[in-house]
Amino acid sequence: MKGKIFMILFALPFFGIGVWMGYSVGTHLYDAWQVQAWAPVQAELHSAGYETHSGDDSDTYEAYAEFSYRHDGQLYVSRRVSLAGGSDNIGDFQQDLGRRLSGAMSRREAVTAWVDPDDPSNAVIDKTLRWGLIGFKSIFFLVFGGAGLGLIVFSLRAPAEKDLSAPRYADAPWLANDAWQGGDIRSSSKTSMWVAWGFAAFWNLVSSPVIFFIYPEVVEKGNTLALIALLFPLVGMGLFWWAIGRTLEWRRFGPAPVVLDPFPGAIGGHVGGTIDIRLPYDPGTRFSVTLTSLHSYMSGSGDNRSRRESAKWQDSQVAHATAGSKGTRLTFRFDVPKGLEESDAAQSGDAYNVWRLNLKATMPGTDIDRDYEIPVYATGAQSRELATFAINEAKAEQRDIDLDVIRDLVSLDHGMSGKSMLYPVGRNLYNGLVGFIFGAIFSAIGWFLVTREALWFMGGIFGLVGSVIAVSAVYYAFNSLEVIQAGDSLKTIRRVFGLAIRSRTMRRSDFVRFRKKSSMSTQQGTRHVMHYTLYAVDAAGRKLVVGEGFRGSSQAEAAADFIGREFGLDGKQSIDDASEDFGNMNVLTAD
Repeated sequence: MKGKIFMILFALPFFGIGVWMGYSVGTHLYDAWQVQAWAPVQAELHSAGYETHSGDDSDTYEAYAEFSYRHDGQLYVSRRVSLAGGSDNIGDFQQDLGRRLSGAMSRREAVTAWVDPDDPSNAVIDKTLRWGLIGFKSIFFLVFGGAGLGLIVFSLRAPAEKDLSAPRYADAPWLANDAWQGGDIRSSSKTSMWVAWGFAAFWNLVSSPVIFFIYPEVVEKGNTLALIALLFPLVGMGLFWWAIGRTLEWRRFGPAPVVLDPFPGAIGGHVGGTIDIRLPYDPGTRFSVTLTSLHSYMSGSGDNRSRRESAKWQDSQVAHATAGSKGTRLTFRFDVPKGLEESDAAQSGDAYNVWRLNLKATMPGTDIDRDYEIPVYATGAQSRELATFAINEAKAEQRDIDLDVIRDLVSLDHGMSGKSMLYPVGRNLYNGLVGFIFGAIFSAIGWFLVTREALWFMGGIFGLVGSVIAVSAVYYAFNSLEVIQAGDSLKTIRRVFGLAIRSRTMRRSDFVRFRKKSSMSTQQGTRHVMHYTLYAVDAAGRKLVVGEGFRGSSQAEAAADFIGREFGLDGKQSIDDASEDFGNMNVLTAD
């Protein structure tokens, strides 16, 4: 309850500003409509010009005048210059009007004023409807008022805070989340659609005054550089296109909830279920399902705090598709290892754990791309209702896909001395170049701080970090790994630019198992991709890198089978999981 009251009190000033600006805009429009019926009269100026009001950040201007006029034989005096009173710096309206009136007064010229027939004491000189000012105030009305009203409504409709220590949550902590009351879990697609529209509307409202200012700047003043400002409304159009895409995705596929079996998903057991999509069944469409364990946390300090996510474990598979009552039914099941973190039902505080299921498929027209945040707990439960043949067919298809990827990734050669497998130079070229540019920018900042600002300590830190990133990126992009079977030995050679920098050997008879480990995680938006490295482990626990760059746990396991068969390790392809998170940036693993 206290949280709701605090949020409402926080939102009220924003809502108040919106209401005030809405009233101001409404008054301006009403006066502009009323003045059309007012009578013109000749007025004599007694004083005129404009004043400059200096503020902390900018100056504002206000045109003024005192004039007298006669209506029905009676003399009146007024000081109302324009429909919108007060000072502003929206364009040059105030300065231009003040200069025009001042010039007319110095030439002893009469000016036209507009008089309210119902109240002759009410008159105005300029009846221009200022669209630029209306647009500027409308931003505050819509953005501040909308944000304040949205926060108030959200606070009033938010569910009451739950006491997670209550006995009912001791054995079923997932029930503390209102979205996890049963096995039917909806995606975030509808929410993301509204967020897309809200962000697009916000951006376009903020950037819309640019349109009113471009014309006088470019046409009247010849300032062609001002055309750069058109980038903001162009970005706004792109955001609207994004929102339209999210809407089309929602309308085409519908809610498409996932029904979990077991519920909740089980660490040390299964995470599986079915998804019914409002789409005619097409055997040629391949649906990919990705399950990711994430740690969500706050990064930074003060005003620079932001929420980030790091992937802990990930696996992908092809869902088994069949005709269903609503169109297409998808069936999937993941085998989740023990030792991973459980979901946090409250999802509050600086840090918590999230399990995210993603469904994705490319097809003619709008593609499907759904995220589901699902409950996963260490119950060890297994699926009971899922068809075994569907799961086996999906796993077989995924294994074929993984093997095709592995064959494309490596170059296998049969020589006189045995087999060799090469992970070639350039397989990580794109990420390496991105990392090099990032590191070069850091190094350049460090060089500038040292040479221009004499900030040796700060500049040295930037330069050192940038140099490490740049050198690591070069290594990442231009290294190769060769795995060689030479007699009873398994040998690996690491090269950079074709030059051997490390060589290691293991007797095949000493090999006991494979080990897969997440070597890095990359992120694009909410999409995480975990990359796994595969090790050969001997009886003494020594490790030898035999594969890297595999996406997801299943692909690493398929690589273990492939390498085991090719290098005579059949029957010894047992694999353990030593997943370890390295954050959401490219991190290099040295063998």
